[in-house]
Amino acid sequence: MIAIDTSAMSRALDGILDATTAAVRNAVTTGEAYFPPVVLAELLSNSQMTAEVRKYIDKVPLLPIHPGYWERAGLLRAEVKSPTRKAQLADCLIAQSCIDHDIPLITYDRDFRHFTDAGLILI
Repeated sequence: MIAIDTSAMSRALDGILDATTAAVRNAVTTGEAYFPPVVLAELLSNSQMTAEVRKYIDKVPLLPIHPGYWERAGLLRAEVKSPTRKAQLADCLIAQSCIDHDIPLITYDRDFRHFTDAGLILI
């Protein structure tokens, strides 16, 4: 299992070719890819999404939310957030989904590095 962040999926959908987007396409093709639920909401917020792209992202299942998720996500945000470190709510929710399932996250977003001390694995 591998989680895919919005930044990585968006770049793959835009046709950008690099090692990370290749990992995204491979994970989707092999069925290893999962979306934290917030990622699906972010992707579907694109009003320009084509039916073809929608069909492609619909192949990717969502990570289920475990009991206590919202509390853990809130506590994670409180732990990470500081005057010098970002802890956007959506990032906290994505990170907590990955931590709960003990799976790595494919992302381009450097803000996720702040969650690695809490157990987030980045690709």
